Amino acid sequence: MKNPPELRIGLVSIGLDTYWPQFPGLKERLEGYTHRIEIRIAGQVEGKAQIVNLGMVDSPEHAFEAGHELRRADVDLLLIHAATYALSSTVLPMVRRAKVPVLILNLSPEATLDYASFNAMGDRTKMTGEWLAHCGSCPVPEIANVLTRARIPFHQVTGRLEDDAECWREIGDWIAAARVVHGMEHNRLGVMGHYYNGMLDIYSDLTLQSAVFGTHLEIVEVEELSALRREVSDSEAADRVAEFHSEFDVREDCPEKELLRAARTSVALDRLVREKRLGSLAYYHMGTGIPENEDSISSIILGNSLLTARGIPVAGELEIKNVQAMKIMDLLGAGGSFTEYYAVDWNDDVVLMGHDGPGHIAIAQGKTRVRPLAVYHGKVGSGLSVEMSVKHGPVTLLSVVETADNRIKLLVAEGESVPGPILEIGNTNSRYRFPIGARRFMNDWNTQGPAHHCAVGVGHLAGAIEKISLLLGIGMYRVC
Repeated sequence: MKNPPELRIGLVSIGLDTYWPQFPGLKERLEGYTHRIEIRIAGQVEGKAQIVNLGMVDSPEHAFEAGHELRRADVDLLLIHAATYALSSTVLPMVRRAKVPVLILNLSPEATLDYASFNAMGDRTKMTGEWLAHCGSCPVPEIANVLTRARIPFHQVTGRLEDDAECWREIGDWIAAARVVHGMEHNRLGVMGHYYNGMLDIYSDLTLQSAVFGTHLEIVEVEELSALRREVSDSEAADRVAEFHSEFDVREDCPEKELLRAARTSVALDRLVREKRLGSLAYYHMGTGIPENEDSISSIILGNSLLTARGIPVAGELEIKNVQAMKIMDLLGAGGSFTEYYAVDWNDDVVLMGHDGPGHIAIAQGKTRVRPLAVYHGKVGSGLSVEMSVKHGPVTLLSVVETADNRIKLLVAEGESVPGPILEIGNTNSRYRFPIGARRFMNDWNTQGPAHHCAVGVGHLAGAIEKISLLLGIGMYRVC
């Protein structure tokens, strides 16, 4: 969308106002804890999100005020730091009014209390104040009970304020998940052309996609691309060919005529994306009967690969579900390339995966090659295509699955992209090894009923994807 709002993270600390006159300095000490949390989160988001810190909420009256303020601030995720004991009536009015996902931070300020020093303080009042400064875990069961009875979903992270990598990785995953949910909700997905005839598995419920992810779907005509293509000047096409040589490994047998044809389409695609304000695109068109449309569609692969690398994922065969998966991967910073499995190397226990059409050149192992194809198998026309493997190392597969009961779930598998021979046929091709082995991976994956396409991204991301599913209120199944 044009100038979409940035992610906003609400942060509050909870306590009990009765304590403050009884234990001087306690409130300020607890607020210092929350300030440390804000600084740590600011470092994680790196300026890509706004933190709305409302400070200490310590009474039901403050809870009502905070709820209204959070609503006005339009936060996407509310972090509640349990700093010390707090009444559940300090939380419920706030979260009911805010109406956003809730993450309770149960973070101890120290790894342990200094029991000897504590017991030697002598002053029982000071000892109680010190105890309350370490008492953040106390209200969490009470809050959990009340939110559960109120049917308000909540999530939690338990750990230490400092020196707890696992805890802060989990908080980072929650923030990354919130960024994805926010990004999907503000995305405009272009739908250009029609389904590949007979691929029943890829037919999607567009209303369901919008309802679950919040994505706007913009129907685009192929003729719009062809019309924009007519307006591309010779100098613009030449400049784009130069960009192809910079971004790709253009093989010597690629005809200059085909490079110019692809360049015109690439420039036109950029204009189409800009005019329609698209953040992703699913396309397919036979192209027969109208030569100009056939020319556009048969020269689209290089331009779509550049778009995908720039954070505007493009899926062929009008695979709307899969371009949603690709966009999720992109918002996680993992790439998200269009793929499917097609064979097994049983000697090496690896699954061979790839696809024709666009590839995510930003996550390629080395430079992506451009090769000429005399025929696009199963499709009309001929032209240039890309050949690449995904970077060697950890990867995650993601499928957006539409279920028999008209719901959406996320299907995930973690594995490794491994070196070895690939088929040099002008398509994306990679070798993936899974911890449960090729046989069980395929059986377990298929049992969940996905379409035959999926998205692949770099890194192990199941933890963050699980949190995305929780924020969206949809299911997730992890194969491995």
